[in-house]
Amino acid sequence: MRALIWVLRLFLFLLLFGFAVKNDEVVVLRFFFGAQWQVPLVLVILLFVVVGVLIGVTATLTAVYRQRREIGALRDREASLPVDPRARVPIAHGPDLPESY
Repeated sequence: MRALIWVLRLFLFLLLFGFAVKNDEVVVLRFFFGAQWQVPLVLVILLFVVVGVLIGVTATLTAVYRQRREIGALRDREASLPVDPRARVPIAHGPDLPESY
């Protein structure tokens, strides 16, 4: 399985490398006030891919952080509740169990 994953990674790398080699023309990025930047097209594409990944990771991390805080608050609330031994669910056993068990 590991060999298959490495072959897939190698294929993806070669595909992206070929894309980079094919798109090595210089492009001019024009900014405000007459500022210009001449860079290869592949660097512009790579820059925007990296910025998009960073935005996606940031959005995901904020959601995960918020969910962890909510889980922690719920655990604290559950730990502070009094434990009533009569409130426990009985363990099912005996001949009246469904066949799925």
